[in-house]
Amino acid sequence: WKKELWDNFSIGVPWFDREANDAVLFGFLTAWLLGEYAAQCEEPPHILAHFHEWLAGLGLALCRQRQLPVATIFTTHATLLGRYLCAGSVDFYNNLADFNVDKEAGDRQIYHRYCLERTAARCAHVFTTVSQITAVEAEHLLKRKPDIITPNGLNVKKFSAMHEFQNLHAQSKNRIQEFIRGHFYGHLDFNLDKCLFLFIAGRYEFSNKGADIFLEALARLNYLLRVNHSDVTVVAFFIMPARTNNFNVETLKGQAVRKQLWDTAQTVKERFGKKLYESLLVGQLPDVSKMLDKDDFTMMKRAIFATQRQCQPPICTHNMLEDSNDPILTCIRRIGLFNSSADRVKVIFHPEFLSSTSPLLPMDYEEFVRGCHLGVFPSYYEPWGYTPGLRVITGVSTHLPGGLRVCRFSLLPYQFVKNISECVCLSSRPSHGVLSVSYPLNPTNLSFQAQGFRYPRPASVPPSPSLSRHSSPRHSEAEEDDDRYDEDAEAEKDRLNIRQPLTLPITATCLNSSSTSCHTVAVTATCLNSSSTSCHTVAVTATQPAAVLPWARKPISDI
Repeated sequence: WKKELWDNFSIGVPWFDREANDAVLFGFLTAWLLGEYAAQCEEPPHILAHFHEWLAGLGLALCRQRQLPVATIFTTHATLLGRYLCAGSVDFYNNLADFNVDKEAGDRQIYHRYCLERTAARCAHVFTTVSQITAVEAEHLLKRKPDIITPNGLNVKKFSAMHEFQNLHAQSKNRIQEFIRGHFYGHLDFNLDKCLFLFIAGRYEFSNKGADIFLEALARLNYLLRVNHSDVTVVAFFIMPARTNNFNVETLKGQAVRKQLWDTAQTVKERFGKKLYESLLVGQLPDVSKMLDKDDFTMMKRAIFATQRQCQPPICTHNMLEDSNDPILTCIRRIGLFNSSADRVKVIFHPEFLSSTSPLLPMDYEEFVRGCHLGVFPSYYEPWGYTPGLRVITGVSTHLPGGLRVCRFSLLPYQFVKNISECVCLSSRPSHGVLSVSYPLNPTNLSFQAQGFRYPRPASVPPSPSLSRHSSPRHSEAEEDDDRYDEDAEAEKDRLNIRQPLTLPITATCLNSSSTSCHTVAVTATCLNSSSTSCHTVAVTATQPAAVLPWARKPISDI
């Protein structure tokens, strides 16, 4: 079959690509089946075969090459080369017409896969895609303009119980809170009633799915909440499957400790209730000081001692096979979100799809989504945006859906974290926070204000790609001119609204004249208060400076 593929289509599939090998097997078997069925029909048949994605596309090409009486449709939900280009920090949408597709596919060692996809697109009687942005992409990368756009659908009736949204949200949120109690045992020093659950989910593509800019925003949000002494805690979930070998022992232990505490509380409650019942039976008010005996206190002390923890709550719930090279974990180490007690933003990385049979977080994905407050999808490459759409119909507000390409490109990191911060700062109705993306919020609605505050940049890499300007080579037909993003105007607003940090004029004098390398200097700081005549001089020993994160520094007003 591979020889036939080479002889007829000049496509060679390397032996080590198991996925492409499976595509060859499936394609030839599909063409074989369709050929046998057509041959056994007594009358000329009317057969329509609909092929999806490059993995199934070879069957379509074989039907045309063998001249089978089959009408063919090929639908691509996302181009293979487009996904690889976006994952490689390329300014994709501004350079669609300029890519050397053969070279780019060859450089990424997917040329044979790209050829299978392009062959299916060119051979199909009808070629379709699922969105306008993917149609433009396919026209440039697959060299054929789609005949029609067929947007994916959602079964809205499945989630149409509008009156049940709040009840289902409360039930699922309680189950998430139980997981949080176990995961943060020993460090549960925050109020779960003032805790917001954010999440991002999907295929593990660090830049394409927006995990990079989401982490950037979380780092800045953590700093904002800390400096404003907010009592709100944000728990951000990353639901993206990665290579693991098992659950994290510390994570499983946390759930076991939580269950043990629950069992202890239930036992003490039953014994307390029995003594209360007996006291009431004899017509006496209970003596509360005698309701709990020594054994009860011993049992509770043992339970409390079991919750002692010497380490921080884990970031990842599983043991990663490539922990040191994992993009999410590497970025978390860089920005310093380690689930410490001082952090107002906690991060939980669940590198596996959710399941109700999981011993760790026994919830289906839809249940988990209902229990969260906000889904964040700042995708760079999102051909249609199924995940954000599903979040909307399940009653969970969706912030910056990836299907709206302009959201990723038009918002600078400062603006992105500002929108998320506003969502967090609102009351228990997070759907209002989503409206803040398009409609300005009344400042009185916010629980804290940071007038003139300069948002510091966390010590993390810039989100990729950092030079994109527009969402696609052309604007949407439905887009109004007045609503288009003007980057120069927005930058001017930022310059007017954000004050620069104060700087102190400092003069340094060497105190070690006998050495060519100065280690000690006298620093004179000029007082900014004109009413004061006293200047302060300090001697500072110059050593290797410790790495101080920007958000750990005190404001100048506190010095």
